[in-house]
Amino acid sequence: MKRYIFLLVGIMTLNNIEGQELLTPEKLWALHRVNGIGITPDEQYVLLSVSTPNVKDNSFNKEYYKLAVKGGVPIPVSKEEIERLTAKYSPNKKEGLVKLIHKEVKVEPVLGKDFYPDLEKSSGRLYSSLDHRHWDTWNEGKYNHVFIEDAEGKQKDLMQGLSFYCPQVPFGGDEDYIWSPDGEKVLFVTKAKTGTEYVLSTNTDIYELDLSTMKSKNLTEGMMGYDTHPQYSKEGVLAWLSMEHDGNEADKNDLYILKDNKRINLTAKWDNTVFSYRWSKDGKQIYLIAPTQGTEQLFVVDVYGKDTTPKQLTKGVFDVSSIVGQSGNLLVVMRNDMNHAGELYTINLREKKKGFLSLTQLSHFNDEAYKQIAQCGIKERIIKTTDGKDMHAWVIYPPDFNPNKKYPTLLYCQGGPQSVVSQFYSFRWNFQLMASEGYIVIAPNRRGLPGFGVEWNDQISGDWGGQPMRDYLSAIDDIAKEPYVDKERLGAVGASYGGYSIYYLAGIHQKRFKSFIAHCGVFNLESMYGTTEELFFNNHEIGGPYWEKENTIAQKSYKEFNPIKRITEWDTPILIIHGGKDYRVPEEQGFQAFTAAQLRGIKSEFLYFPDENHWVLQPQNGLLWQRTFFKWLKETLK
Repeated sequence: MKRYIFLLVGIMTLNNIEGQELLTPEKLWALHRVNGIGITPDEQYVLLSVSTPNVKDNSFNKEYYKLAVKGGVPIPVSKEEIERLTAKYSPNKKEGLVKLIHKEVKVEPVLGKDFYPDLEKSSGRLYSSLDHRHWDTWNEGKYNHVFIEDAEGKQKDLMQGLSFYCPQVPFGGDEDYIWSPDGEKVLFVTKAKTGTEYVLSTNTDIYELDLSTMKSKNLTEGMMGYDTHPQYSKEGVLAWLSMEHDGNEADKNDLYILKDNKRINLTAKWDNTVFSYRWSKDGKQIYLIAPTQGTEQLFVVDVYGKDTTPKQLTKGVFDVSSIVGQSGNLLVVMRNDMNHAGELYTINLREKKKGFLSLTQLSHFNDEAYKQIAQCGIKERIIKTTDGKDMHAWVIYPPDFNPNKKYPTLLYCQGGPQSVVSQFYSFRWNFQLMASEGYIVIAPNRRGLPGFGVEWNDQISGDWGGQPMRDYLSAIDDIAKEPYVDKERLGAVGASYGGYSIYYLAGIHQKRFKSFIAHCGVFNLESMYGTTEELFFNNHEIGGPYWEKENTIAQKSYKEFNPIKRITEWDTPILIIHGGKDYRVPEEQGFQAFTAAQLRGIKSEFLYFPDENHWVLQPQNGLLWQRTFFKWLKETLK
């Protein structure tokens, strides 16, 4: 017997949306995009940025504000003021006003003119190893370095004093380098590998650089996966996030501390993964964000307690997507759900209701817009899989949903492949917009998605075309039993691994679907291996290179789970979308799929963005994407 969990979200919109309008692509691209930056040193204000698309100019207008933590009217501030208030100043007062920054430095010769100065206009690049491009940028021999900058603007490149060669520091952004509590050392995250070794590994480490001797020490030596996001507590205890295995970017992310030179895994026994964290002001607890049952929620760890298992603090049909900072008993966070873009909220750490902390909205940049936009009904659904497991899914209904009518229905296939289908609010894959266009959407947390235990998350690796595909089919078959679902108008849509899913489902769906849309999907695993820029991902997820004939996992992936091998079974209209600057899933994947569909006589279209990467970021391109998306569905799901 199925178990249904009916939510209160959007109940009124199921019955009456009088006076409100449906969300459209144009309304979506007029919304403000709020981002919490941090808390002022006096803890009185939260700092934030607000980006607003300018469709006419095909750009974004960005403004900065400070907002009293206890509420009030946002106060405009300059970008320079934000930078001053959030600068990484040394805690060592003897050194004067010095801060840490990072900037790009030319390290290696790559361009033709680097080798031959007389060839100034040459466009050639010369590489002797991999790591020649990443995400959407070609490697031109420039890397980020961490600098110390004094009050007069003089800068010192700290990476020039390292005893080992490591071109890229920090590994990520400014979250990956910090001062020690005494200001005498600098900690930074780096992947101490270059070239081909760099693209085969996820082994980052946290190094401690003594500024007096310029000698460095690897604090995470022997820890072979990602080690990132170092933070010190008020008491000077170091914490960081760590993954165990090299090559697995979606491994369980554990929370570690370094206490008395001993590494302690606080979440070792927890069957979940950590997305982000922040020390409490008193240094006795750590607040963290983690996925759970299709949402992202706030948890707390009692660092010095007998039981360090994280305890859930918030619960509801929303995501707590980031922790901005703490002011007294108030924690400032970002919150969003499928009907609302992110805004700042506060959480009073001393006020619990029914066992959980409640959230109070702090910023209101989109309130007026949402008063005019009809919300969608959202329900959780538990689906029995082919191997007898319970699978969580979200079902999103049109604002004017009438159970006595029949609706075309879309299966949403998530990318990642290990990224949770939570209450996220996307400005492209927007469920509220899809439902407002008259579609029911079912979005399953199929095998491989976090928040349902480590085993569930791991089960996709090496099995891309196996149980995850059966989970998708279980989801669409389950929702199709409802009388309000038009079984003759089912579609499937997705991007990245979700795009791969569309290509693969097109060969196995057995007439279930009438329409497909694949964005930046993997179509040919062999050519993907030869052109993608992070080979550790393919080695872990697919099993390794296609030429390893004795590698049974890899050979099963390339032969049985390769969408191109099932092209003779394609018989359904498909819209293919790809970006020319997508180096993660390179453009030839979309070209190959479109060529195959066209030559097989299948109704198909190809939307190509030469200047977009794995995402679609420019306002006019975003609108073109959505108009093409819904035009295609209207034509093929008549």
